[in-house]
Amino acid sequence: MTGVWANQGEGWRLLPTAAYPDEATLHGLVEEAPQMLPLSGQPNLAVVGREVHLGSGYADLLAIETSGRLAIIEVKLARNAEARRAVVSQVLAYAAVLHGLEAAQLESLVLRYLTDHGFSSIVSAAKSADQEGTVEDDRFQSDLQTSLRDGNFRLVFVLDDAPPELVNLVAYLEAKIEKLDIDLITVRAYEVNGARVMLPQRVTPERVRAGVTTASSPVARALVDYTTGAPAFESSIERARPENQPILRKMLEWARRLEAEGVVRLGTYQGVSARITLLVRFLDEYSGLVTIYNDHNSAHLQFHRSVFERRAPNHVESIEKVIAPAKLGKGTMVRDVNDRVLEAVAAAYLDAARAGGALKYERGRGRRNRSGQPHI
Repeated sequence: MTGVWANQGEGWRLLPTAAYPDEATLHGLVEEAPQMLPLSGQPNLAVVGREVHLGSGYADLLAIETSGRLAIIEVKLARNAEARRAVVSQVLAYAAVLHGLEAAQLESLVLRYLTDHGFSSIVSAAKSADQEGTVEDDRFQSDLQTSLRDGNFRLVFVLDDAPPELVNLVAYLEAKIEKLDIDLITVRAYEVNGARVMLPQRVTPERVRAGVTTASSPVARALVDYTTGAPAFESSIERARPENQPILRKMLEWARRLEAEGVVRLGTYQGVSARITLLVRFLDEYSGLVTIYNDHNSAHLQFHRSVFERRAPNHVESIEKVIAPAKLGKGTMVRDVNDRVLEAVAAAYLDAARAGGALKYERGRGRRNRSGQPHI
């Protein structure tokens, strides 16, 4: 059976799920950490609105993918009668209201939320979730407008458990509606040694849509441009300006040492321009604290504050000291990347990975230097 198994001295057993006190708790969890949702295609997305008034109802959450596609997220507890069928009609009604809107109209609907969360626009929110460096203003606006014009949305249903009736209905919609990506996600809660543990899972109906994503779509373009590992990024260094090559090699070697220690996994993304990014991601999710950029005529390190706040909050102050006068904001770019900066970021990765239980050396297979830090 799928779930969390524990051995507390009396053999392995499946832990019972812990109930959410109310729907708002699960709602807030998804809003705070949308990246925990195992969505098809593994998109990066940022929440841009909560309880958004659409037609005669209010959409729980609106989010934007870095590809420019809009996502409508509805959160329900399985004990809610609406979790059977009504939730589907609700989300489709919201999609119908959004279909055909201008991007400026959408932005006016979520302006208060954007402002309250420190974003100047939808594109700035998308950039906060952009680790690959894919968001370019003009192209993003065009893709967002296309998503609205064509009704090409992602529909996400999040529950603590998925009623069979809803699973069957989602399977039917996936088979019949080509312009919608539909994700049915369960987020079960468990109590483990006094800590609350979440287990997000994507429910994949047996009947799936016959069509596939076309190569011209933003999602497919991103998948085509991504390669695992760092070889593609290393090759790009030879095409960089001579004065930028030493720092690019330094950052690449730093990232590879973190990878060798079992702290991160690397991937390379080739953008539509000459920009190439090296993704320094945690082993247990599709995001990291920083991204390395070989961007046209410059080389720099991009910091992702939301990931620091979630995975390494105790390191925010130390990072701001070494990158001063820059502040650790949403997508902060730092070009003066020295040893102090790399050491501080490595320490943050190390602590975050240790907390997540994802370090090789903690299982006796890694190496430490005399300071107790990994060899970076």
